[in-house]
Amino acid sequence: MSEFAALFDNSVLFWSLLSCLLAQFFKIIFNYFSTGKIRFGIIFETGGMPSSHSALITGAASGIGFELGFDSSTFALAIAVSLIVMYDASGVRKSAGIQAREINKLSKKLDPKSELNLKDTLGHSKFEVIVGSLLGPLITLPGMVFIGSPLKIFNLIIN
Repeated sequence: MSEFAALFDNSVLFWSLLSCLLAQFFKIIFNYFSTGKIRFGIIFETGGMPSSHSALITGAASGIGFELGFDSSTFALAIAVSLIVMYDASGVRKSAGIQAREINKLSKKLDPKSELNLKDTLGHSKFEVIVGSLLGPLITLPGMVFIGSPLKIFNLIIN
């Protein structure tokens, strides 16, 4: 199997990316219930409910654990990276968003004509991270167990 074809046979990558994409799609639904407005553009934004970064990294970590064993060193590394990503999403990026919001307010106060508008939805609340971190394995593990790799899905469709 060529290296390119092997990429399409990587079920960990496929299902964890799918969990990330579904988390981004769910942002439209959660945003609708919190604001009453449908905003499709939110799918391309960072921040919000649920954390797609958390879904991606925990989906990948759980898939690695399932595939290589939950006692493997690679799974331990995946968990360590997951914790860093989730800490960053709810800590550093959240703080940067709060700072951007305050800078925007200060800029408008000092100069009402200011066009400065820093992006302030960078991070996540801890709850958004937790929901995303649960979503990753909830999509990845059943996908890997019951369906398999994208190459297997493709072969089922064409045969």
